[in-house]
Amino acid sequence: MNWIVLFLVAILSASDGAIQPTHFQHHNYNQLTSFMKQQAARCPSIMRLYDIGKSLQGRTLWVMEISDHPGNHEAGEPEMKYVGNMHGNEVTGREILLLLIEYFCSNYNIDSRVTRLINSVRMHIMPTMNPDGWEKAVEGDWSGTTGRYNSRGVDLNRDFPTLHDIVIRQGRYYFDYKARQQETTLVMNWMNAYPFVLSANFHGGALVASYPLDDTLSGQSVYSTTPDDDVFRSLAKTYSYAHPTMWKGQSCSRNSRSHQNKSFSNGITNGAAWYAISGGMQDVNYLTTNCFEITIETGCQKYPYGTSLQKEWLNHKNALLKYIEQIHRGIKGFILNSSNQGIYGASLVIQGRNKIIYATEYGDYWRLLLPGTYKATVSYPGYISVTKTVTVTSGATKQVNFTLSRQVYPTGQ
Repeated sequence: MNWIVLFLVAILSASDGAIQPTHFQHHNYNQLTSFMKQQAARCPSIMRLYDIGKSLQGRTLWVMEISDHPGNHEAGEPEMKYVGNMHGNEVTGREILLLLIEYFCSNYNIDSRVTRLINSVRMHIMPTMNPDGWEKAVEGDWSGTTGRYNSRGVDLNRDFPTLHDIVIRQGRYYFDYKARQQETTLVMNWMNAYPFVLSANFHGGALVASYPLDDTLSGQSVYSTTPDDDVFRSLAKTYSYAHPTMWKGQSCSRNSRSHQNKSFSNGITNGAAWYAISGGMQDVNYLTTNCFEITIETGCQKYPYGTSLQKEWLNHKNALLKYIEQIHRGIKGFILNSSNQGIYGASLVIQGRNKIIYATEYGDYWRLLLPGTYKATVSYPGYISVTKTVTVTSGATKQVNFTLSRQVYPTGQ
């Protein structure tokens, strides 16, 4: 089937009238690099290609930034990320993220939904975190492990800090800096370099949306909750129900591993309740940054044949967009001093939720919440804390600004 036929089939199969992608093929490292450079050149007004470093074997970890002002954090605008191909032989995420980049490039100022997303969210898309593993993987692999690990044979989703590595100092989570794999260290640095609010990473071998925590202190596979379990369940359901079949929760009966044979109510699961792992990436995002991340298992086959990629794109396209739109829920605003300057590092805590959100250098913050009434307290050393009662609705993010006054100490103290 030539590219013209693919193009026509893609357009006819789309129901939203947007221009559909045409590159339904597997991309090796050189092809992926060329593709991302081409898309950035096609759409320089909304795309910026950058990298966070190189894999152990010297392959660049590329990221495509998509924004109406690429290269800049716009004060008050949230940022999110998608990460694919953490396990090198789980490739659907890698390809649908490349297709998503093409879709955004083709539809800006053409499709209203795409335009609205690009104008209101700064997006960062990393199609492959493990390009070295991909080079060993084999097309058609259903549930194997060839190519899963990095070039040193390490599972990158077991290489992040564990619950045993993380300590709490003055209410804030920190983790140890012991030696980790190069790819892991680069991604951890990236996580801390941008004010990410929302994230998802993509795996394969099951069809389910998994949410934190993956880890348990006991090592047992039991439900491991966070203070924002309701938010995570909602985020996972958003993706699951926007996919045509994930919400059905069907097991992957052909797969040999017992955890892949499980069925899932609503197509979602708590990670540790499914099967506990230590050193997973989604836990570290939540525990040590402002970012809420879930894991998307894209399908039962880890490395599907290229002929199925168009179907996979159509299965995941709406879910990919719907998930990004969840960044506009809860509260957002600025934490300022009396001179209307942002207070970098000011903390926001929702009463009853042991999770701290920190303001950026501009003083802006975002806090994902479901509809309800909450008490939000903002603090910073040397300032008088402020508490406000806020009501979140099902509509757009509620703007709530805070102004902190300096603490005045009696003379002589």
